[in-house]
Amino acid sequence: MAVIIANNITKSYGVDIILQNISFIVNEGDKIGVIGENGARKSTLFNILAGITEVDSGTVSVFANKIGYLKQNTVIDSEKSIYEEVKSVFDEIFQLEMEIKLLEEKISQTANSNLLDKFLAEYSFLLDKYKELEGYSVESKVRGVLNGLGFDMSQFDTPVSALSGGQKTRLMLAKTLLLNPDVLLLDEPTNHLDINSIEWLEQYLKFYTGTVLIISHDRYFLDKIVNRIFEIESHRLNVYEGNYTEYLKRKKAETEARLKAYEEQQKEIKRIKSIIEVQKNRRTEKSVKMAQSKQKLLEKIEIIEKPMINNNSIKLHFDFDLKSGNDVLTVRNLSLKFDRQIFSNVSFEIKRGEKIALLGPNGVGKTSLLKILAGEIDNFEGEVKFGTNVIIGYYEQEFKSLNPQKTVLDEIWDENPYLTQTEVRTLLASFLFKEEEVFKTISSLSGGEKARLSLLKLLLSKANFLLMDEPTNHLDLKAKEALEEALLDYSGTLLFVSHDRYFIDKIATKVMILNPDGLEIYLGNYSYYIAKKEQLETKQEETAKKTKTQIKNERQKERLARLKLKQQKEYLKNLENSIYQVEERIKYLEEKMCEVEIYKTGEIVEIQREYNTLKEKLEKMYEEWEKLSG
Repeated sequence: MAVIIANNITKSYGVDIILQNISFIVNEGDKIGVIGENGARKSTLFNILAGITEVDSGTVSVFANKIGYLKQNTVIDSEKSIYEEVKSVFDEIFQLEMEIKLLEEKISQTANSNLLDKFLAEYSFLLDKYKELEGYSVESKVRGVLNGLGFDMSQFDTPVSALSGGQKTRLMLAKTLLLNPDVLLLDEPTNHLDINSIEWLEQYLKFYTGTVLIISHDRYFLDKIVNRIFEIESHRLNVYEGNYTEYLKRKKAETEARLKAYEEQQKEIKRIKSIIEVQKNRRTEKSVKMAQSKQKLLEKIEIIEKPMINNNSIKLHFDFDLKSGNDVLTVRNLSLKFDRQIFSNVSFEIKRGEKIALLGPNGVGKTSLLKILAGEIDNFEGEVKFGTNVIIGYYEQEFKSLNPQKTVLDEIWDENPYLTQTEVRTLLASFLFKEEEVFKTISSLSGGEKARLSLLKLLLSKANFLLMDEPTNHLDLKAKEALEEALLDYSGTLLFVSHDRYFIDKIATKVMILNPDGLEIYLGNYSYYIAKKEQLETKQEETAKKTKTQIKNERQKERLARLKLKQQKEYLKNLENSIYQVEERIKYLEEKMCEVEIYKTGEIVEIQREYNTLKEKLEKMYEEWEKLSG
C-alpha cells in the first residue's frame, strides 16, 4: 500500500530550479536510500515530504498518521535531563499512568457500590488503553535506545543544555525513533554516531516495521538497510531497486546502454545526412526525391539525448617536499584528564608510510589524542616524540581553523601568498569553488563546502604526516571516492579517526582501538579487525560456557558430598515413591486416552497436556535417580 505519492512536483528558489517534475511512490515498509551530490537538495525533498516546505507545482499525498523527521543539523533547547527529555515522547502514557493511580485511590476509598462499578469500568478501560500503548515497556525502551545510541546510564541525568551539537543530534534521533512513526525521514543519521551505535541503528532499522527514507553517504549503512535507491541528479529523481551496491551496477549498465543507443543513433543520423547531401549534389529528379524522403525520415527520428556522465568532483593529490625518517611517532604511557580521566596508559609507534585508523566509542578521547599530536592540547602526561623531518597536517572535523569572516579566496591566499590570484582560483575551481563562489564568506558555507576548503588547505600544507578527524563527514559519495584515491596514492603517513567502515576498510593498513585504559592494535584493515574481534568473542563465549558447566558440576558434587549416607538413602526412597506415583498416573492417562468420549467432549486436550508434562517430569526423575544411585 502506498504511504507517499508524489506527482510531478517542482520547486524553485527565485530563478534557481531545485527539483523538477519529480514523481515517485513510497510503499508501506519500504526502506529507501536518498542519494545525490552535495547541493542536490535532498534535504529540500525531505522538508517537502514533512510538510515544512511547499511545492511550486505538482502534488504530494501522504497517507501516514505520523511522520518522524530527523534533520541533519537539529537544534534543541531544554532544561530537562537527557532521560527526562527523551521520556517526554511518552507524555500521553505518563499522563494515563497518573489517571490510573488517581482512580486506584478513588476505588480504595469508595463504599458506594454504584460509584464503585463506574470507577471499575473506567479503570478497566484505562488499563486496556495503557496495555495497548505498551506502557509497561516504556522505561526499558527509553534506556535501550539511549544505550544503543551511545548514551551511558551515568549520562542520563546530564542537562540537555550541556550537550554538544553532535550529542543533541543523537538525542533527537533517540526521540524520533521512540515516536515509532509510520514514516521515518532520517537526514544523515550516522554523522555523530560511533561504529557500535551505527551497527545498533542498522539492526533497529532493519527490523523496523514502518517506512524509512534515509539521506546518507555511508555505503555500508545503505547496503545493510535499504531495498530501494532514490537518486537526485540534475533536479530530477531516478528510482533504482536494490541496495547501494546494486544501484551502482544498475546505474553503470543503464548509462552504458543509453550511451551505446545514443552513439548508434548519432551514427545512423550521420549516415542519413550523408546520403541527403550526396543526393542533393546529384541534382537529378530521382536524387532530389530520395533526399526529401531521407529528410522526412530524419525528422521522424525521436532523438536520444546524450547521457550526462557527471565527473564533477574534487581533484585531490597529497604531496610533500621533505621525506620523514622511518620512525614517525613514538608515544609512551600517554594519559589525559580534564574533569574526569579521558584515557591512560596509551603507548604506540607509527612508522613512515603506515595508514592507521584510530577507532573507539564516542567520548573515549580520539579527537583529544589527535589534538595532542597536533599541539593543540599540552596538559597531558606521558611522552610524545616525533621523528626527524616530520611535518604535520591536521584536518579537524569542526573546521575551527577556518576564519568565518574571510572569503574563500582570502582563506587560501592569505596562507599561501606566493601563489598568484589565478593560481589560487584554479586550485579552488578544482575543489568546486568556481567563478563568484570564491567570494563567499566562510560563515555562509555549508558543511560540505567547508570540508572541501579544509581539504585544499591540507593539500597545500605539503605535510608528510596527516592527522585527519572524520574526513568523510559532509562529503558526498563522489568526493569520498576522490579522497580515498588520493590517500591510497599518498606515500606519506596517515593517522585518521572515522566511523565510515567502507572508508576505513579501503584505507587502513592498521587499526588502533582506543579504550579508557589503553590501546589495542590490529595489523590489518577493518575487515581483519572485525574477524579477529569475532574470533576473540567466540573464544570468550566458549570459555564462559565451560566455566558455567564446571561450576554446575562442582556444585552438584558439593551437594552430594554434604548429604549423609542415611539422608541420601532416605531421599532415594522418597524419589522412588514419587517415580512410582508418576508412573501410575501416566498409566491411568494412557488408559483414559483410549476412551472415545473424551474426544467428543474435548477433554483430550487437558489429558494430553498433563500426560506430556508428566513424561518430561519422569525423565528428569530417572536422571536424578541414576546420579544419586550411581
